[in-house]
Amino acid sequence: MLNIKFITENRDEVVRRLAKKHFDAGEIIAKIIELDAARRASQSALEANLTELNRISKEIGALMKAGKKEEAEAARTKVAKMKDANRELETAKTRSESDLHELLTLVPNLPHESVPEGRNAEDNVCEKTGGCIPELPADALPHWDLAKKYGLIDFETGVKIAGAGFPVYRGYGARLQRALVSFFLDSAREAGYLEIEPPYVVNADSGYGTGQLPDKEGQMYHVSAENLYLIPTAEVPVTNIYRDVILNESDLPMKSAAFSACFRREAGSYGKDVRGLNRLHQFSKVEIVCIDKPEHSYRMLGEMVDYVRTLVEKLELPWRILRLCGGDMSFLSALTFDFEVFSAAQKRWLEVSSISNFESYQANRLKCRYRTEDRKTQLCHTLNGSALALPRIVAALLENNQTPDGIRIPCALHPYTGFEIIK
Repeated sequence: MLNIKFITENRDEVVRRLAKKHFDAGEIIAKIIELDAARRASQSALEANLTELNRISKEIGALMKAGKKEEAEAARTKVAKMKDANRELETAKTRSESDLHELLTLVPNLPHESVPEGRNAEDNVCEKTGGCIPELPADALPHWDLAKKYGLIDFETGVKIAGAGFPVYRGYGARLQRALVSFFLDSAREAGYLEIEPPYVVNADSGYGTGQLPDKEGQMYHVSAENLYLIPTAEVPVTNIYRDVILNESDLPMKSAAFSACFRREAGSYGKDVRGLNRLHQFSKVEIVCIDKPEHSYRMLGEMVDYVRTLVEKLELPWRILRLCGGDMSFLSALTFDFEVFSAAQKRWLEVSSISNFESYQANRLKCRYRTEDRKTQLCHTLNGSALALPRIVAALLENNQTPDGIRIPCALHPYTGFEIIK
């Protein structure tokens, strides 16, 4: 959530920068400033009235002592009227605060100045590429056919059990999933991330804190009886560890890694791009989350991008890094880099990681702060990224490594899989 003081003092800049996200902020920012002025006016009048009430209340005692009963009664009448006025002022202030808060949740985070102009994924800027795209024979199979041929993933039984988008992994397929999770978690630990095992459901306060709620697109699964939400990513529970927490400056950065199942409704996703593992309702992912000081957060973002690059390189996958344009960025992000790997049989790039700096936007919602050496408190910056999401990694590994003898497993995974080829 944007800081109201920053909005009121930098109105034109806020509107200009949000235009890069194709968000027309003029009207809502004007309303926010108007509500903030009304809130402050009510607060000021309320404080003045309370000061006057205290003065008159002391006066009443003195008047009674002096035997001036009529004057004391008149003062009491005045106090009663002022109390009625204060109740009205309190109601008006509360209403302004509620309306103001609701509007602030509708305003996206400001994009960083380095975010390129653009409306959609076609306008994203490719920053780096690496790896070699394999040359497959003309009869190479996409991963969904390979999964069926080798008995790795049972999409049909998943439909029977739960519905489309909930695959069942079997044998080598299940072992490959487990190997990837262990490889990602071990790599994260070696890179200095503290491993966390979080809950897979969160309450509404947690969903609000990281910005998933209010859920405008209806993408979260809701457990209505307990008013809980299935997590779309481990970012939500892990970042909420720091909700309403004041950290010491010496503790920063806080680097965490967590494996979890992830649940997303993916409403409105149809067509060939969702076939097989390309888009699921339930999938596994290792997430990295960092809490840092504002002056260090973009250096941390660079470190996170470099770390994810080492993972895709060890998996011997062709990769590219995209700097997302304003129109393709999330509501919460200030700057995002996407990692894509090339899926050779599908002949397309698949997103496997999104690494973002949210600056103080999430921290303001979470009330996640740190105490400086001079004992002042300041909002942290929060960052997160996938390291990595399994489905499309598995899709690319199966397709890119298919041979006449079977599916080859990258060397980095051999200690985790216990096998070098799927036959």
